[in-house]
Amino acid sequence: MKVEKMRGKDKYTILIVAILLTVSKTEIAIAQTTKFLTLNEAIQLCIQNNKQLKLNQVKIEAAIASTGESKKTRLPDVAASGSYLRVTKPTISGPIEKSFGGNTPKINQVSFAMVTASLPIFGGFKIKNGIESAKYLEEATKLDAAADKDAVIVNTISAYANLYKAQSTVNLLKENLKQAQQRTQDFTNLESKGIVARNDLLRVQLQQSNMQMSLLDAESNVRIANLNMNLMLGLEEETQLQLDSSSLTEVTDTRTFKQFEELAFTNRYEIEALKYRERSAAAGIRYAKGDYFPALKLSGGYFAVSIPNFFTVTNAWNAGLGVSYNIASLWKTGAKVKSAKMHLLEVQTNQLILNDQVKMQVAQAFEEFTVSKSKIEMYAQALEQANENNKITKSKYRNSLVTTTDLLDADVQQLQAVLNFANAKVDALLAYKKLLQVTGISESNQNK
Repeated sequence: MKVEKMRGKDKYTILIVAILLTVSKTEIAIAQTTKFLTLNEAIQLCIQNNKQLKLNQVKIEAAIASTGESKKTRLPDVAASGSYLRVTKPTISGPIEKSFGGNTPKINQVSFAMVTASLPIFGGFKIKNGIESAKYLEEATKLDAAADKDAVIVNTISAYANLYKAQSTVNLLKENLKQAQQRTQDFTNLESKGIVARNDLLRVQLQQSNMQMSLLDAESNVRIANLNMNLMLGLEEETQLQLDSSSLTEVTDTRTFKQFEELAFTNRYEIEALKYRERSAAAGIRYAKGDYFPALKLSGGYFAVSIPNFFTVTNAWNAGLGVSYNIASLWKTGAKVKSAKMHLLEVQTNQLILNDQVKMQVAQAFEEFTVSKSKIEMYAQALEQANENNKITKSKYRNSLVTTTDLLDADVQQLQAVLNFANAKVDALLAYKKLLQVTGISESNQNK
């Protein structure tokens, strides 16, 4: 009687657990949304949400503001001031006192106003060179941002391809796991009838276990790669991405290394940015030399004073030219000019370094692309060989000409060949996109 009650309680407990698990799985399924994503959509989302690109936009706005600030130095300076003062009874002496016949006027307030304006006419070309320097730096900042954008695009393509490879691996392992499970079932039936040895069944079961562990690792890789894509694209972390295989098209570019190298020196944003920085540094030298020259300004103003019971001044306009020169610039400016020249030399040296880097980057990227195309051909041939080998091995096994180990080895080799061939095509695309990046050919130009 007690045993029956315990069994009843066990059934009730199992039912509750099953309901909770079902509800939990349902909640997880609801929380996880699935999104079909093409490669172009991934690129656009990443560009919109990439934090480095947002920071670059801030830098561009700052550079534009700096250029605008430099241009404002050409405008006149205008200042206005005014005061109203309450004063005690002043003591007035001298000729003014006599003009009042000894009767000092009652003065208890003073007010005055003044407006001055000055317009720079010549300042040793400092205004002109300051504006030029700011403009060149603005252009260099925009080019740096464009280079970062291309790098972000390539990183997005790489992440997209890695997730695609991980998902393809999982799908392939699941298909092969079904075959392994069926083989295990077949060998279990044959072993029970004494047709195959127990050792052969254990080998088949071991292969199934190994494939299950490989599937666990592959599914873990998919989850990590999926999370990485969601973070890059600004999507919810739980979003399950379904990728478009047609986005990963085969590469047919036949240009030579020399052609890519020439394109790199023509199109690389970093090279163009350094050219603008060189021009900015040259303008900086001319700006520093401007201190050797005097400054000439056109000035004007208006002045008014009111002292009740005493005197009033109105309509006091003035205009003229002003010249100023800091004699200390004769021995101080030389250090500024030398510093500006060192900055120019630094930029020119960076250009030489970048030229060497570009040559190496293009050479490495082109070599990787060439090798990746060759691997596709080799893996295609290896896949044909693995398929044929697996077919022959199965035929021999049915005729007891090979062992179970040979059969399983052929199956593993075929699986590896399929994975290698599929991944090689994706790797070739990645190598090509990297080659385009180091060549300076933007993704937007490729889509035109």
